[in-house]
Amino acid sequence: MRVLSRRGRKAALTAHVTASVGWLGAVAAFLALALAGLLSEDDRTARSACVALEVVGWFVVVPLCFASLLTGVVCAVGSTWGLARHYWVVVKLVITALATAVLLAHMQPVESLADAAASAAWSGEHLRALRVQLAAQSAAALVVLLAATALSVFKPQGRTRHGHRKAAEQRTRPIPARPPRQPSY
Repeated sequence: MRVLSRRGRKAALTAHVTASVGWLGAVAAFLALALAGLLSEDDRTARSACVALEVVGWFVVVPLCFASLLTGVVCAVGSTWGLARHYWVVVKLVITALATAVLLAHMQPVESLADAAASAAWSGEHLRALRVQLAAQSAAALVVLLAATALSVFKPQGRTRHGHRKAAEQRTRPIPARPPRQPSY
């Protein structure tokens, strides 16, 4: 059952694609900052990049993550795809929900690194293991988001049990007759 009008579905889809692509781009920018913080020979650049990670994380990545999750649910519920009718939608929802949880857990070490980078006691090797971890996790997040994007584009076949049941119900439901069109003069 569709909840949204055609225009509403298009608006929701536009918002979802915008948030999802924005999230992907924000994670790419986050990865660039994490790599700059890890690999830069210049201490000021490394420190600045580590401080910027917190700002980009909380003010760009996290809001786009939640916007993508919310608009994805709205798109699924408001269209014929449904939230649990097709495996690709379920898998994408699980990926997005897990990525959201991991992101929120990931932000605590980002805050710790930003605080350390802003302190006077920072050295070039300060928290190197954490900087490596953040760069690796950001690269992994980028791969996960690209996988979710691929699911959206390719939409692999396969209905869930719920989807098969709903399709059978729609096949057996009588189609309401439309009143005859009146000629326009």
